[in-house]
Amino acid sequence: MAQSRVTTVPQLAGLPGIEPLAEKLDKITPDCHQPAKMVHKMESSGVTKATRDTFSMVLLGILAGFFIGLGAVFCTLVTTNSGLGFGLAKLLGGLVFCLGLVLVVVAGAELFTGNCLMVAPWMSTRISKSQLLRNLSIVYASNLAGSLILVALVFYAQSWALNGYALGANALMIANAKVNLAFVPALFRGILCNILVCLAVWLCFAARSVPGKILAILFPITAFVACGFEHSIANMYFIPMGIVLAGQAEVIQAAGLAAGQLASLNTLGFLHNLVPVTIGNIIGGSAVGAVYWLVFLRQERAAEVVASRRWLRRFVAAPAQPQEARIPELETALLSVLAKARDDTAFLAQLSQNPEQALAGYHLPDGARAALASGDISWLEARIGTLDEPLRTWFTSRLSQ
Repeated sequence: MAQSRVTTVPQLAGLPGIEPLAEKLDKITPDCHQPAKMVHKMESSGVTKATRDTFSMVLLGILAGFFIGLGAVFCTLVTTNSGLGFGLAKLLGGLVFCLGLVLVVVAGAELFTGNCLMVAPWMSTRISKSQLLRNLSIVYASNLAGSLILVALVFYAQSWALNGYALGANALMIANAKVNLAFVPALFRGILCNILVCLAVWLCFAARSVPGKILAILFPITAFVACGFEHSIANMYFIPMGIVLAGQAEVIQAAGLAAGQLASLNTLGFLHNLVPVTIGNIIGGSAVGAVYWLVFLRQERAAEVVASRRWLRRFVAAPAQPQEARIPELETALLSVLAKARDDTAFLAQLSQNPEQALAGYHLPDGARAALASGDISWLEARIGTLDEPLRTWFTSRLSQ
């Protein structure tokens, strides 16, 4: 049955009613998505994140900070007086920390470290640099807010007093170790951490079910925690929690630390850790998105990228195109219409039902308007390159009707 789906559905894509059938068949196929499809899902996800309204972005960012903090709370608990030895204790801590990313991915939230994969749609010119920076800055600040909310809740719940203040002592020592980490090790631990985190998110694009997503998250996240790599959003819980516990004499006594040993456990020490770790997270996560874009989307998006970023013309040879495609205004207008059609369902419906009204605000020659209205894929692809699969399928099944 799987083989039949692969060979026949693309050939029938233009027939009325075949698109819903293809979607149903796709959902019941037990195999995971292949990387070539995963990269399109990653790109589409980035566009959705970049175009989300600010209020929703802030709320989802707060949730992500809170969720990752819950994973940190769980990790602190199970590694307290575990008696398992160094390696096994780290392994157990990593396993339970997965709770955080499971909640982010399955329940839905905006996590700064995972959003570093948005470099892929930016490279495709699907989103602008300002949209990318807007998302990352808002989500980062919102993650911090969510983490601090959890710190307050945990502190006043006084769960740190459990086991004769041993839980609080463990949280204090975790935070103190982080603020005393030098810049260069913190930077490279941040890079390694977000390579694994973004690989976990990348693997989730292959999954077709919730259990599949959880399994995709399990090993990369366990590895980064067990190896002692640094996650900026997790540290937004770990370090502030240590700072508030540094004022509790019982916790300090249980930890066997002198007050002088906690000299760096303050706001300045927090920033001393957060700056290099954040930079490292950006480098590591962006590298994952960029590498997969280069492997699977570089050639497919070449014409669009060169058209939008003209300085690349001297480095990249765009596919041969008709004379009309060399008109910058035409390229820009077509790409603008297609980008909006791909991401704005209301505009897509209007383009299908009333193309003249939908295209009223665009400066397009009659040939371009006719191609968009009739679904002339050959005309469009001859001028701007191959359309991505979701948009190409829509043109075939809807506009051609």
